Amino acid sequence: MAGLWSFSGRYRILHMTWFAFFLTFIVWFNLAPLATALEADLGLSEAQLRTLAICNVALTVPARIIVGMLLDRYGPRLTYSCLMMYAALPCLAFAFSQNFGQLVASRLALSIVGCGFVIGIRMVAEWFPSKEIGLAEGIYGGWGNFGSAAAAFTLPTIAAMLAFMAAGQVNWRFAIALTGIITAIYGVVYYFSVSDTPPGKVYQRPSSSAGMEVTCQKDFWALLLMNIPLVGILGVIAWRLSNMGFLSPTRFTLTLLFLVGLYLFQSYNIWRANRELMAGRKRYPPGDRYNFSQVATLELGYLACFGSELAVVSMLPAFFENTFALSAAMAGGIAASYAFMNLIARPGGGWISDKIGSRKWTMTVVTALMGMGYLVLSGVGSSWALPIAILISMAVGFFVMAAEGATYAIVPLVKRRVTGQIAGNVGAYGNVGAVGFLTIYSLLPEGAVGNRIFFQMLGVVGLIVASICLFFLKEPTGSHEEELRSPMVEEEIPVSSYEERVN
Repeated sequence: MAGLWSFSGRYRILHMTWFAFFLTFIVWFNLAPLATALEADLGLSEAQLRTLAICNVALTVPARIIVGMLLDRYGPRLTYSCLMMYAALPCLAFAFSQNFGQLVASRLALSIVGCGFVIGIRMVAEWFPSKEIGLAEGIYGGWGNFGSAAAAFTLPTIAAMLAFMAAGQVNWRFAIALTGIITAIYGVVYYFSVSDTPPGKVYQRPSSSAGMEVTCQKDFWALLLMNIPLVGILGVIAWRLSNMGFLSPTRFTLTLLFLVGLYLFQSYNIWRANRELMAGRKRYPPGDRYNFSQVATLELGYLACFGSELAVVSMLPAFFENTFALSAAMAGGIAASYAFMNLIARPGGGWISDKIGSRKWTMTVVTALMGMGYLVLSGVGSSWALPIAILISMAVGFFVMAAEGATYAIVPLVKRRVTGQIAGNVGAYGNVGAVGFLTIYSLLPEGAVGNRIFFQMLGVVGLIVASICLFFLKEPTGSHEEELRSPMVEEEIPVSSYEERVN
């Protein structure tokens, strides 16, 4: 990674891709820093704001799975560009919404933009060798994730500066619309500036993009089992919207029936992708197999770390504002210190995973430290000194983002030709965690008691998942370079040649 600042070759691809992720994250999290202005302008209740926070991560769950399939089929260049251009539509719809129903509908559509992370994982994996994959993916994820902090820092200021265009009120509408327009323009730039692979390298595609490929029969059933929460969490969102009066009892019942049908359809597509295996007509040689339990463990790990990050980013500005009686702008800036750790912690987690010699132990330890950090944060209250609270928030953020970097230092090494689908499923579990955590948070008492219980819950989940990683996660043994020699690859490329081309 010595040429990181050169902006040429693979490093140019890395920089352009993390910036694409950075913009999609600004779009995805442009609500939280402007929530109080939105509440005042449209007269929303606290319960309605919490419902919008849940909607903000709702459709990201199925979107990450679908985009993972499209990614493996069409490549990251086209997929990322289309997603960024799409972002302008729900942003503009949200910016011009006049009532709660329009806010919910546009926010659900905007939540799809949150699947952008998955796309860059495959792009970076195509351009960097395995010995650097942890650091490269960490830079991509960490610097891109900083978009949530950038939104918290900049959007309240932009909205306040543009108050003259909104009769003296904070112009949250223009600030939100601007994020979508800029992202769409960059989507066009990205399409004409990158390629899916280095010159001479073949972009590997799975035999079927209908569903995830597994390599043994028991993993087929494990995959069906792990897909239940991905659909079930959408039922939780429907239940929440029903309680808010957004869905009538009849529509709620129809939504649940639709979700059951969606799960059955998804299961059918997985069977289509693996029917020869399940019929006994196909057997994978030992060197071409992967263990789905690895994917399942990574899914739970990402549920704990990224799921908690999304949930905390959504509530932390209000936590600081109410706990320490701060202004919205100051609370948003301070809360951004949590997400600020993405700049160093996520690359740091990936780098440690590359260098320490054990990706399993890296993920286990940082996840355990994350859990303990949340337990400490649960004790922070109005009697604490504000600088101490900020330092604790930053320390917790460091371990959360390091766990994310350690997770995606393993994801690209599980099975290369289905990296998009694996990344999509693991990423979707992050959103399952976010929706679950935010739903529980919305049911807790308002104020200090609810905040304490919320952080304690995150801490316990972190420690449980760390134990699962300790006992069930296996050290990855494959690499991209080994798969380049595999007969499954259409064109074999010598490792030395591959290293020269990506450099």
